[in-house]
Amino acid sequence: QVQLVESGGGLVQAGGSLRLSCAASGLAFTNYAMGWFRQAPGKVREFVAGISWSSSKTNYADSVKGRFIVSGDTAKREMFLQMNFLKPEDTAVYHCAVKRVGERSWEYWGQGTQVTVFL
Repeated sequence: QVQLVESGGGLVQAGGSLRLSCAASGLAFTNYAMGWFRQAPGKVREFVAGISWSSSKTNYADSVKGRFIVSGDTAKREMFLQMNFLKPEDTAVYHCAVKRVGERSWEYWGQGTQVTVFL
């Protein structure tokens, strides 16, 4: 059974930084990608950043490029999101997700961790 557990969320002042972690267990497939998504109250869930374990290729939403960095530890099957220069509009519940490379749908999701950025 695949399980994703996020951690590292919290309350931070605008301009500050946070580092989110996502620990994955029970993954049986090797060629997969992990991603970060976020959902703010009253808004649809949006993609934030992702990484492919096989190629180490990363991609980002335009809104976070230059501020957020996604990385991973393949041995520990852990993914991180370093968030810098945070803005109030980054406030959301952040979820990590896993999918097989080449598939469109994200197959597994974590419960999420709250990030709140205040002025």
